[in-house]
Amino acid sequence: MNSRYFTEEHELFRQSLKDFLQKEVVPHIEKWEETGHIERFVWEKFGEMGFFGIAYPEEYGGMNLDLFYTVILLEELQKVNSGGFAAAIWAHTYLAMTHVNKEGDHAIKQKYLAPSITGEKIGCLCITEPFGGSDVAGMRTTAVKKDDTYVINGSKTFITNGVYSDYLVVAAKTNPELGNKGISIFIMDRDTPGISATKLDKLGWRASDTGEIAFDNVVIPASNLMGEENKGFPYIMQHFALERLIMGINAHARAEFALEYTLKYMGEREAFGRTIDKFQALRHKIADRYTEMEICKEFNYSVASRLDQGEYVVKEATMSKLQCTKMSDEVMYDCLQFLGGYGYMEEYPLARLLRDSRLGPIGGGTSEILREIIAKMIIDKKDYKPAT
Repeated sequence: MNSRYFTEEHELFRQSLKDFLQKEVVPHIEKWEETGHIERFVWEKFGEMGFFGIAYPEEYGGMNLDLFYTVILLEELQKVNSGGFAAAIWAHTYLAMTHVNKEGDHAIKQKYLAPSITGEKIGCLCITEPFGGSDVAGMRTTAVKKDDTYVINGSKTFITNGVYSDYLVVAAKTNPELGNKGISIFIMDRDTPGISATKLDKLGWRASDTGEIAFDNVVIPASNLMGEENKGFPYIMQHFALERLIMGINAHARAEFALEYTLKYMGEREAFGRTIDKFQALRHKIADRYTEMEICKEFNYSVASRLDQGEYVVKEATMSKLQCTKMSDEVMYDCLQFLGGYGYMEEYPLARLLRDSRLGPIGGGTSEILREIIAKMIIDKKDYKPAT
């Protein structure tokens, strides 16, 4: 236990979460990986255990616990060896629900946040577009005010929980001529007329439903606007710090899981009369990769601590995602190699780990975009400010 960041209560929570995942999740992972559909019962079980509410206000059924409970949740989700399952859970809990909590009014929180905490409703966050990718400001989806409604037209893609969720948090341009200063955030029910979704076929994250979503003259009440009109871009940017740190934490946890599995394998696999963990070439490679993983983990804990204390850690969170996802990919590549032919077989975990890890440097802002953001901050002295 790292007592600098984790208390005994944290560790008790970790153990109860581990037990829950082994009992309620792991037995179903292979089915969900095959079908790409996580059954509703497990969402309800997560809700019953309070896992969706650890970071949210008690007023809506949450527990308002510190950020290291979230760190534990993220780390243990990576150890069921389904990046897709983990993504579906954290995209609901920390992408969709974050916006509902931060920008939604009391009525919206009662309608959407409270049942999200119990697992009765699943949410998705719709920002990325087919022509935009990481260019959030270049989005084309529009929301036109008409009397006491908004009319939404456009499309989104690569949306986790985009097919089976109950509600959508959607970014759209209310004033297209203002560029990124004309974006607003809305919430809408899945069954609203004009919303359709197509499931995408992915290399990894197979258990999660990733969708392309179309909005064809979707009419929603004006009260479904969250926060202030035209303030959507700074809202999105503010929450990117948490999203990027989450992906950094996912990466170090995924890498740690792969290294621990590989070390166990190497201690049992024999070649030339000895276990392969005795060969210097492999030992030194493990030493390198374990060192890189531990450095990333310690950095992530430090950034999480600062974020929990209210600091705006957009630079550090961006660095976390950039470096940790790169490290994770390199760990997966080497660990698969250490298993030899077995690493290439689907019944061993490394093949899936390698595929799932590869999304890390792409989703939530590509590594190329992140490097430019970091360059702006350290070279051009760009100073990003929180929206709220």
